Parts: sequence; C-alpha cells; structure tokens
Amino acid sequence: MSTLTKPNHMGRKISRIRELKDMKQEALAQAMGTNQQTVSILENSEDIDDEKLAEVAKALGVSVEAIKNFSDEGVINYFNTFGDNSFTNGAFNATHCNFNPLDKLIEAHEQQIKLYERLVQVEKDKVEYLEKLLKAK
Repeated sequence: MSTLTKPNHMGRKISRIRELKDMKQEALAQAMGTNQQTVSILENSEDIDDEKLAEVAKALGVSVEAIKNFSDEGVINYFNTFGDNSFTNGAFNATHCNFNPLDKLIEAHEQQIKLYERLVQVEKDKVEYLEKLLKAK
C-alpha cells in the first residue's frame, strides 16, 4: 500500500520535513549519530516509537508534535497565507522571489570555476616543488 494513502505514516512525514529543510539523509544521520541506512529504514517505517521520534525531532530542529501533525496540505496552506491565498497569486508567484535564480546558478558556477582554478594551482605548485627536489639530488 502506498504511503500516500496513509496520512499517519511517520517515516514519510520525517522524510518530507527533512526534504523541506533541504537536508539529505546523510546529514540527518550525522545529526542523529547514526548512518544513512538507519535513516532510510526509519523513513520507510509507518510507526516510530516516541523515544526515536524525539531524537529525530531534535536532529531536524522541530518538535515531536510538528512531526506528528505534519501534512503537505498544511505546508501549502501555510505558504499561501503569505499572498492573497490563491495558489497562482500567492507564495508561488515568481514576483515574491527576492533573488534571481539564474544569478544564483551563475554564482555557483563561478565558485566552482574558482575552486577548480585553486586545485589546478595546487597541483602546479606540487609539480614545481617535486622538480626542485629532483634537481637538488
């Protein structure tokens, strides 16, 4: 049976909250002091004991009640309150975006280029150093 038909699937709720916080399973696992496989198993579990749920809530930075009461519809309703409460003109309207996504993409690409250039320079420095060592012998 699909998790979409089970509104109280605790693992799915944890997964959705983690995704909304832009957190990978590995990051949640690290925050919980466990491994990614354990988080995967947890997110596939329909029922989770309260002690484990408290541990997950702490790692996600939310309350246990927030996990228990989480719903996708609630998230959409929450974000729609920022606009005029319509899906097309509310929080999902591009005019509410306070940055240009293309600028962010270009910025990220430029950072990658700078990192690559630094890595190339480090390798050049290594070669130069090793050549000096060989000449010294």
